[in-house]
Amino acid sequence: MGGVVDLFAGEITTELLKMLFTVARKSCLCKSSAEQLSSTLEQLRPMVYEIKTAGVELTPYRQTQLNSLYKTLEEGIDVTHKVIASPRWNVYRNLQLSRKMDQIDKKVSSFLKTMVPMHVLADVHHLRADTAERFDKLEGSARRLEQRLGAMRMGGGGAGGWVIEEAMKRVEEEEERWGAESGFVSFGVGLELGKKRVKEMVLTERDEFRVVSICGIGGSGKTTLAREFCKDDLVRSYFCDRILFLTVSQSPNVDQLRAKIWGYIMGNENLDCNYMIPQYNLQYERRIGARTLVVLDDVWSLAVLEKLIFPGCKILVVSRFKFPSVIKATYEVELLTENEALALFCHSAFGEKSMPPGSNKNLVKQVVSECKGLPLALKVIGASLRDQSEKFWLGAKSRLSRGEPVSEPHENKLLERMAVSVKFLSKKVRECFLDLGAFPEDRKIPLEILINMWVELHDMDGPEAFAILVELSDKNLLTLVKEERTGDVYSSCFEIFVTQHDVLRDLALHLSNQGLINERPRLLMPRREKELPKEWERNSDQPFNALVVSIHTGEMNEMDWFRLDFPKAEVLILNFSSTEYFLPHFIDNMPRLRALIVINHGSSSAVLKNHSIFTNLPNLRSLWLEKVTIPPISKASILKKLSKISLVLCKVKNILGQSVELPQLFPCLSELTIDHCDDLFELPSTICGMYSLESLSITNCHSLYRLPADLGKLKSLLILRLYACPTLNMLSPGICELAQLKYLDIAQCVNLSCLPESLGKLESLEKIDMSECSQIRNLPRSASSLQSLRHVVCDEEVSWLWRDMEKAMPDLRIQVTEKCFDMDWINE
Repeated sequence: MGGVVDLFAGEITTELLKMLFTVARKSCLCKSSAEQLSSTLEQLRPMVYEIKTAGVELTPYRQTQLNSLYKTLEEGIDVTHKVIASPRWNVYRNLQLSRKMDQIDKKVSSFLKTMVPMHVLADVHHLRADTAERFDKLEGSARRLEQRLGAMRMGGGGAGGWVIEEAMKRVEEEEERWGAESGFVSFGVGLELGKKRVKEMVLTERDEFRVVSICGIGGSGKTTLAREFCKDDLVRSYFCDRILFLTVSQSPNVDQLRAKIWGYIMGNENLDCNYMIPQYNLQYERRIGARTLVVLDDVWSLAVLEKLIFPGCKILVVSRFKFPSVIKATYEVELLTENEALALFCHSAFGEKSMPPGSNKNLVKQVVSECKGLPLALKVIGASLRDQSEKFWLGAKSRLSRGEPVSEPHENKLLERMAVSVKFLSKKVRECFLDLGAFPEDRKIPLEILINMWVELHDMDGPEAFAILVELSDKNLLTLVKEERTGDVYSSCFEIFVTQHDVLRDLALHLSNQGLINERPRLLMPRREKELPKEWERNSDQPFNALVVSIHTGEMNEMDWFRLDFPKAEVLILNFSSTEYFLPHFIDNMPRLRALIVINHGSSSAVLKNHSIFTNLPNLRSLWLEKVTIPPISKASILKKLSKISLVLCKVKNILGQSVELPQLFPCLSELTIDHCDDLFELPSTICGMYSLESLSITNCHSLYRLPADLGKLKSLLILRLYACPTLNMLSPGICELAQLKYLDIAQCVNLSCLPESLGKLESLEKIDMSECSQIRNLPRSASSLQSLRHVVCDEEVSWLWRDMEKAMPDLRIQVTEKCFDMDWINE
């Protein structure tokens, strides 16, 4: 269905109408044209809705008609973008755009009057729905390894790291198109039936149905059903698009969730988690205003659920458990039928909708039968058997059949079956999969953390670590999620995240927790607890031989820790939620520690105490600090081997002050990343003495207004990112002395008014990203001397400046960006 799917799934008509309303308010010259086109589109909307709900394939002739309309509407959105971006004083340009808008209105009117009416097409195609569409939505999972590795180039790029080519962009776009992040897709009659049953519970005014639920075992498609339900047009219309989807998880921040829900109900989505919700408001049902739906996904506790139920909204709970004391209506997700299970398995194992000719049909059916109709098991086990020999299949079937103790609950059986797919991984890949259990559930894991961890832990380089990540993704054992700007040769793995189904995380924990606790290679806390596990304390008289230690608690004071000995530990992950955190003394007993990750999941920055531990980390190579106030570091704390530092959402004035001698503290640092640090006003001049620095990334630091004048002394610097630093109004001329610099990113530095006059001295510069730098109106003359420059990313208003230089730089590619306003980060 190609263009039709894109047309209706994107709701292009609704988007265009909203933009036209903005145009009518902003531009006097285009007001009448915008209003006329809006009137025409209002006639089109009900017909569009009918075609959209039909969900069927069209004949080539009708497809051509709709493709033509699609292109016209796309052109309309493009024109409205330009109108909104065009200054009011540019009368000539606004007149041109007004005429283009009139032409688009004529094309749409002609379609309505002369073409076959779209509502007739809807009536015809309501007769049947093509089930192939359901299978197509699963495309892309099993073939990703060939696609990614075939089109991906990984190289040093300096910075001791690796880079990703356009393959990442194409594959992630495909995943986004098919909704990969929603999990393991259940399909067939079951999904439609589930949506119908949930609608019957939710779309009613009956008081007893104010809190309803979707229930099912892990991996059965509960979250997928909930997400598809929220996308349904009837549901969106009923709630006027007021739908809030929140993941609760086993270790929730209840205050933060309560503030989000109450703020959403009351129309104030910026409430602080410390806001005291007035109790008198909770005694009355809020019946005035639009209906609101709040979806609470992955709920584990009745006590938590009771705190998240508010008047004034409908609550849909998604959980493995029933809560009959508060929920009176529940839809239990059904497992796949035999035919549906076989089809899903074949799609994952063979890339086809049915068993291919020559396959051992009895063997395939036996393996499918062992998966017991569970979508997650079918996809993961199917992917693990893809392209394997029949002997390999027989071994897998045998292991599956042995993993079924009669007395075990279904989810334990599932873990035993899923363990088969991990069993057949190579040793190094299997170890990397098990490492994923060290991270909290339902969280995006920054790829930078995983890559750094695996490089230090498993004696591999960056490209090999990324290749393993791709293999795990292709076997459906994790999901790669990219940010909007990811995809070219200088993309940072800081812009890519990993997510994992909670059942797969349970599997990693299940396999990691086998054997004697002191001999396990990983010592992991599965969820947040108030204190360390009692089992650890009972066995603390002997050393723990774990290589990876992961701790997840609330606030920890000095007396909350007890002595632990980790002579072999190489990676320590400290997850917590509090405003203060005492770093454990036992870090002194980790002589081999190479990677330290400290992440605060609370709502505000936490003060770190006991920072003297930094004086005794001679082998530390990678440090990640998130949402903490970094303490002053003693001059005695010389971290001689530290090569990578990432500071995210931190208070950094104590470590990046002008009096701090950075070269002495970090003599071998090659990568420094600073993101969302709001107290960074200027970089200390001492940073210019860090001659080993190859990558300097400062992103989303809204207070940064000045760079050091001597930045050109960083002779080894290859990558300089200054992304989204809106207060920065000038690039110091010293930047032009960076002879090795290959990539300069100044995107969204909206107050930059010009580039340095000596820009042409950057003889190694290959790419510059200056998108959304609206104040830059001209280029320095020396820019024509950038003979290594191959790629420029900029806005349309600036692109013509670069096009004038194309004669001097014939290999130059100019990429004009579209403005993208993505607010998803608010919910992170």
